[in-house]
Amino acid sequence: MSAGDAPRTAEDWRGYLGEYGAVYVRTANEYQRSSLTTEQIESHWLGAEPADEQTIAAAEQRLGIRFPPSLRVFLTVTDGWQGLGGWVHEISPCAELDWLRNTGTGEELIDIYAEVEQEEGEPSELLALFRRALVIAGGEDLWLLDPAEIQPDGEWTAYEFAPKYGEAEEYPGFAELFHASKELMISLAETGDQ
Repeated sequence: MSAGDAPRTAEDWRGYLGEYGAVYVRTANEYQRSSLTTEQIESHWLGAEPADEQTIAAAEQRLGIRFPPSLRVFLTVTDGWQGLGGWVHEISPCAELDWLRNTGTGEELIDIYAEVEQEEGEPSELLALFRRALVIAGGEDLWLLDPAEIQPDGEWTAYEFAPKYGEAEEYPGFAELFHASKELMISLAETGDQ
């Protein structure tokens, strides 16, 4: 995927999310479709109202960070998103964004990987990631942003972590991860695996 495919501005995100929602609605399986409202199915908009600057700033202050640019712009278009391709169900709204270590899932992952690290006697890169990452989306898999890996454009390296396989796929930032989920959704629909 080229960096040019991923949305950057609020206008980009609005158009992109409309397209994304249309693909999701078109390819949704029975279980996914049952979680959508009639309005969402008809409009293809799976988002919420935009977050205002105060809401975004309050979340940043609570977490002690400034969100990477693509996530900030996304939040000004929609404060969360329901319906993602693959095994992630939704992007959290500002009020629910948190450090992975502060969540029940994060505590479990940290405990499991700390035990493995102790048994193997080698540092675990995933354990270090879990201790510092911001979790922005969840479901069977998780979307994580790493504040320790900031790109020259201010973006944080993004990961999709699949607990079932113990694997984290790396992306240059949030927008690229989001775009990859669209590509996966289209691919799964074409092969009938969704």
